[in-house]
Amino acid sequence: MSFKNVRAIPSPEAIRSLIPINEELAKTKKDNDKQIADVITGKDKRFIVIVGPCSADDEEAVLEYMNKLKEVRDQVNDRLLIVPRVYTGKPRTTGEGYKGMMHQPDPTKAPNMLEGILAIRKMFIRVIEETGMPIADEMLYPSNLPFVEDLLSYIAIGARSVENQQHRLTASGIDCAVGMKNPTSGDLTVMFNSIKAAQHSHNFLYNGHEVQTTGNPLAHAIMRGSVNKHGNNLPNYHYEDLILAYSKFAEGGFKNPAVIIDANHSNSGKKYFEQPRIVKEILHSRSYNDYICDMVKGVMIESYLVEGNQNGSEPHVYGKSITDPCLGFEDTKELLLDIAGRI
Repeated sequence: MSFKNVRAIPSPEAIRSLIPINEELAKTKKDNDKQIADVITGKDKRFIVIVGPCSADDEEAVLEYMNKLKEVRDQVNDRLLIVPRVYTGKPRTTGEGYKGMMHQPDPTKAPNMLEGILAIRKMFIRVIEETGMPIADEMLYPSNLPFVEDLLSYIAIGARSVENQQHRLTASGIDCAVGMKNPTSGDLTVMFNSIKAAQHSHNFLYNGHEVQTTGNPLAHAIMRGSVNKHGNNLPNYHYEDLILAYSKFAEGGFKNPAVIIDANHSNSGKKYFEQPRIVKEILHSRSYNDYICDMVKGVMIESYLVEGNQNGSEPHVYGKSITDPCLGFEDTKELLLDIAGRI
């Protein structure tokens, strides 16, 4: 019934000085930010694909995956803007289970958040250095963002966090694109209220200071399906769902109306092998309606080296998800080439 101080955590400035990003990589990161912003604002007509593991649990497996992904990126870069999903915090519905590299840099050992922060910075920098690609992560805890914000080019606000005031206000001051997911209930009004809040200026307490933000014009929607009171998954990637989202953007006077569609989670019922089919339906809807084509800027796909997932009861498989099941890399490669052929 109380808090126990486990260890002191250095300031974000001190952490960044321990594992700094050099000037050249910082320029690469800034250019990646601009590329994503140009897609969100409509200046760049490429299709965003945010793709990678459910949880980035193993630096070496993640980097092997990202280098394979770079080879595909080089083939499709004129049509797709591939954004590696390098998620280091895992929201847990009941609070139990692996919470991500931020908590446990080694999933087999006890939590150590200082080592986790350092491990994340090291991994993020390696991804930028070895691939030149932008990094996407979820802002699970706004208080953790200052430790890594200089490395991220895309930030998602999850379905369980999107109603939280601190997440909304923090998103309003972030200098890159921020996607706001619909809540698990599926209420799109909650998501659009969150986008509205993120696009406006606010005063609040953050990182030991009273701050004022400018508002984030790149805040946009991520549609990930929902769960009803009976626990049934309800997808929201169909044509009618996208028309509804378009109407809400039009009614609300938002800046840069944009949607990314999550092909997994409740849209697939976590049936990872359904992701290619879902993506193809999304692309068909874009081809059928110019308004939807302009609004739907990309998709999100969960993918790793090996398909499926593992729960620790069997011998560990390198490059296989220890959280939600993912599409395997070869199927992912085939899907990315197919998307590029349809854009």
